[in-house]
Amino acid sequence: MEQEVSLIQMLDARERRVWHQQELLGAYGKPLVCFTMNIAGPVKDSPLIRRGFARGRQLLERQFLRCGIKPLKIDLSKAVTGPEAFYVLDAEPLTIKKWTTLVEDASPLGRLFDMDVLRPDGKKVDREELHLEGRKCLICGGPAKVCSSRRVHPVAELQARTTAILTETMDTLDAATAARQAVRALLYEVTTTPKPGLVDRRNSGSHTDMDSFTFMSSAVSLYPYFEACTRAGRKTADGPAPETFLQPSARWAARLRARCWPPPMASIPIRGAIFSIGIVCAALGRLDRAVWADPARVLAEVSTMTAGLTAKDFAGVTAENAVTAGQKLYVQYGITGVRGQVEAGLPAVLEFGLPALEKRAGRRIQPQPVRLRGAAGDHCQQHGYQPDRPQRPCYSTGRGGGAESPAGPDALPGRSRSLRAG
Repeated sequence: MEQEVSLIQMLDARERRVWHQQELLGAYGKPLVCFTMNIAGPVKDSPLIRRGFARGRQLLERQFLRCGIKPLKIDLSKAVTGPEAFYVLDAEPLTIKKWTTLVEDASPLGRLFDMDVLRPDGKKVDREELHLEGRKCLICGGPAKVCSSRRVHPVAELQARTTAILTETMDTLDAATAARQAVRALLYEVTTTPKPGLVDRRNSGSHTDMDSFTFMSSAVSLYPYFEACTRAGRKTADGPAPETFLQPSARWAARLRARCWPPPMASIPIRGAIFSIGIVCAALGRLDRAVWADPARVLAEVSTMTAGLTAKDFAGVTAENAVTAGQKLYVQYGITGVRGQVEAGLPAVLEFGLPALEKRAGRRIQPQPVRLRGAAGDHCQQHGYQPDRPQRPCYSTGRGGGAESPAGPDALPGRSRSLRAG
């Protein structure tokens, strides 16, 4: 719960900060960076403020790394009066000030950073010493000192602007993170070998329109789509989950066709990625970043978003009008495929995939993908073999010693090509 602080608490915090600065300067005799947040109003600490502060630390430390400087000492403080960070550096004070002003001036979020640089004698380095303009006002863009001293803008207006900057920055970072991880997952997937019927490092399986290289090219081109799905989830997070379902897909479809190579865009693996991973990205967008590390929670959101999808998509489908392999399998055997999987919250991922990866954490990963895909009801295998025996291709691999043995994968290519993609 957010807690308001009093003027006395803020004055006490400032006094403690000055005392700690003097302590570090006396112990090391080197310049010091003191990083705090410029937050208007009585609430100085919240999950959103802490995320903004963490981003500031990341940018500042990245600047140190880029310049080949390793801090001699880093101290962190967390309090209701706001987070603080102290860096002792062995570098020229003016040079350090150049680094901090680059971070402060690089983005709207930087306006909320207060990165003071102190010389070894405790004197503060001013921006004017670098012939730089003073900080700008959040609201009007004028000199911040003037607006602050004259109290030109109401606190509520400053608070609203601060929240908007923090929210937009974190939403952008979250969308980029989700998209980056989605693309990474696709690149990892295509290199997982062997995968009967699917594209892997050895062959193209049942696909005549794609190989591992075109798969990777298409995967990378999907980055803006995954980003858009995450943003759509975030924008609709306060509404009913089903309203989020593939919100951006229609308007992005044309752009995707222009960005991807034409053959891969028509290929089943890429269509599957657009569908399933797009839904997962949208689910991530709906959820607070703090719960992203909880697979069960994320997949539960996927299930909620896609409730009723199977019944809706297969409504009115009969043996006479079924066209796609998915429709035919549904009519003949009741197999719901990926629709049923997402509607159930991707249980194959939660029950088979993640445990297999966690079991092999830190080891050379070469999982038995046939078993996992069979558990997921993969159409590519089911269309080529009996639906009640989707793992049939793995028998040959088992007789060869398994997917991790030298002989095991050699038993797969022929059978892999015999599987026809529906």
